[in-house]
Amino acid sequence: MPDPVADLRIVGFLCNWCSYGGADTAGVARLAQPTDLRIVRVPCSGRIDPLFIAKAFYGGADGVLVSGCHPRDCHYSEGNYHARRRLELFLRLLPALGIDPGRFLYTWVSASEGQRWQRVVADFTARIHALGPMPRLRETDLAAAACHPVAPGEGA
Repeated sequence: MPDPVADLRIVGFLCNWCSYGGADTAGVARLAQPTDLRIVRVPCSGRIDPLFIAKAFYGGADGVLVSGCHPRDCHYSEGNYHARRRLELFLRLLPALGIDPGRFLYTWVSASEGQRWQRVVADFTARIHALGPMPRLRETDLAAAACHPVAPGEGA
């Protein structure tokens, strides 16, 4: 019988220019990394629609990581600033969607930071393993949350 904690799904949306390069640098340096992360390479973290993240959770992801260039290092000048605004708001919305905010992380890793990438992935993977498998959500739950928003102080 498969171990549900050992078989967790973690989705990582990585910008092509920095974070994907950081993951590649970690791989070239043969730094040991957890194997739970499934990477989706995107042109820029600013192109990540929060609905991509919600869809990943509703598709069965136990955790989602978004990583882009450090502020002021964006290949497209200000994509990571747009990402930061959107992702910070999305982080606050997660409890209303029935998702533990601890299951989501956005961060910045440059192409030369292989060791930082290894640390970010190891820490996030350990956090998701500590939380365990996420209860499966249905897209109808999302529609219900949209129709019945959570009042302040009411909780998720």
